[in-house]
Amino acid sequence: MNEVVGRDDLLLLTLDTLRYDVAVRLAAEGRLPNLTAELPGGTWEKRHAPGSFTYASHQAMFAGFLPTPAAPGQHPRLFAGRFAGSETTAGRTFVFDSPDLVSALAEHGYRTVCIGGVGFFNKQGALGSVLPGLFQESHWEPEFSVASPTSFESQVARAERVVAELPAERRLFLFLNASALHQPNWFHLPGATRETGDSLVTHAAALEYIDRHVGRLFAAMRSRRRCFAVVCSDHGTTYGEDGYTGHRLGHEAVWTVPYSHFFLESSA
Repeated sequence: MNEVVGRDDLLLLTLDTLRYDVAVRLAAEGRLPNLTAELPGGTWEKRHAPGSFTYASHQAMFAGFLPTPAAPGQHPRLFAGRFAGSETTAGRTFVFDSPDLVSALAEHGYRTVCIGGVGFFNKQGALGSVLPGLFQESHWEPEFSVASPTSFESQVARAERVVAELPAERRLFLFLNASALHQPNWFHLPGATRETGDSLVTHAAALEYIDRHVGRLFAAMRSRRRCFAVVCSDHGTTYGEDGYTGHRLGHEAVWTVPYSHFFLESSA
């Protein structure tokens, strides 16, 4: 990562609330052609989320604690704040002295841009301003929110504009929090109604909706130079398993998330 930072553009795409089991099943069934085209081996990696809901998980990720591989042992991190005694900082880790990765990348000449989705990025109050406030530039519109049936395509359109307006020589760190999977997601399934509500089936439909538009995001991010991309969920959610509904709780469906990182080779 010490070679990547400063050379390549960077993308962090969090598919908010995406469950690991749903992501793996849809990939295996060929229902995510645009995502699996980029995932190494066409498969997701199984990891454990650093938090059980959006705010906690993103605070950790912005400090360098991306989802942890779901296997015993020490797992070197891609990014890490300098911290005495860290056992997951290795020679190939990008180590920074700033309090967070976002400001560290800004110090290395990156334009840091946030395209928000769920309420913790809406800048409509103090709490909703904390995470986007880490970035030099942040965007949020009602069309990006959990209530919008066209949230992801609207977010991608904004990302395309950001990329097009940035000087070619300037490196870019783009963070996009995709809100489409977060409840309510029933409107992504044809024929579903508000009364029938959300389910694993509508959750899957929301992921297919994201896949239909994610190719545009990848195309924009590789249009300037090579881009290193991290695509993951920040946490899962429950739909009645063991009596639980939602997240911010300690259930396997919440802690286990899909993860991948890969290069988007330049098309310039």
